[in-house]
Amino acid sequence: MKTEKELNEAILTITLKIRNDYPELLKFLEEIPITIPDVSNPEINIKTLTDYYESLENIVKKYISNHKDSPK
Repeated sequence: MKTEKELNEAILTITLKIRNDYPELLKFLEEIPITIPDVSNPEINIKTLTDYYESLENIVKKYISNHKDSPK
């Protein structure tokens, strides 16, 4: 299992990849629940960070599989 620091680094890396390589996906980042919490003081923990990272990863994988002719 990754540490909180490792997860934060992975999230930063994949977010930068999206910004640089797939800017058309940026609109989806705003729609992911962790970025718009429904409570005033959300608890951020390993599970939350893992879920968020996996959701970002899934967005990229799905996009790539649907755009196989994409140069990236």
